[in-house]
Amino acid sequence: MDPHDVSDLAPEARGDAPGRDRLRGRRVLVVGAGTRGGGADPDAPIGNGQAIARLAAREGAVVACADVDRAAADRTARAIADDVGEDRAVVLEGDVADASVCERLIADAGAIDGLVCNVGIGLGSGLAGTSPEQWDRVFAVNLRAHFLLARAALPVMPPGAAIVFVGSVAGLTPGTRIPAYDATKGARRGVRANVVVPGLIDTPLGRVATGGRPSRARTPVPLGRHGTAWEVAYATVFLLSGEASYVTGQRVVVDGGLTWG
Repeated sequence: MDPHDVSDLAPEARGDAPGRDRLRGRRVLVVGAGTRGGGADPDAPIGNGQAIARLAAREGAVVACADVDRAAADRTARAIADDVGEDRAVVLEGDVADASVCERLIADAGAIDGLVCNVGIGLGSGLAGTSPEQWDRVFAVNLRAHFLLARAALPVMPPGAAIVFVGSVAGLTPGTRIPAYDATKGARRGVRANVVVPGLIDTPLGRVATGGRPSRARTPVPLGRHGTAWEVAYATVFLLSGEASYVTGQRVVVDGGLTWG
């Protein structure tokens, strides 16, 4: 059985379901909208950021695709144009470890009523194998950047807007052997803020992680498989949409039951 075979999954999990106009008229900034880490794998799946950006556009939003890798953000914007048949994406570039970049991304995105912070890196190996510089870099990207982006966005977001932070089950149950990553992954004004917590998701970076730690592929998941980036995207779009108008300060875990009980 191919663990990456999605043919028997629901259309939503495969990314094949049509949009339902749940974000029509909204403008969403997805920070970390590119897909990277596929390497030479020609069958590399979509990443969480690209899936979120593409689904938001499919649901009617205008999407600002921001990434530290301009080429990755460009690919997402082109995929959006292919998906929806029109130019509904703008591309922004910047390293969110820089406070001034976070402010610029918010300013350049314009009038946004949805912000998705999908940035995260893992550096080092165990405490002994993690340098102070690696620790600081991971915290700057995985934690400080979320604060900076929300701080810049909140004053310009209208009532009914939403912020979604994409975390990781590593923040619930440390297990990556990268302590800085595990540590960092663990409102008023009418703006809602929630966290999506993905588990073992089949993304390019997920496959890279499995290559470095083969036991990851053997981790028992109650649903019997790894998730897809589209499944993370649907949880995110729900939290961005009016369907979640009374949901704030919550953690939505998308992990196939991995952390249940």
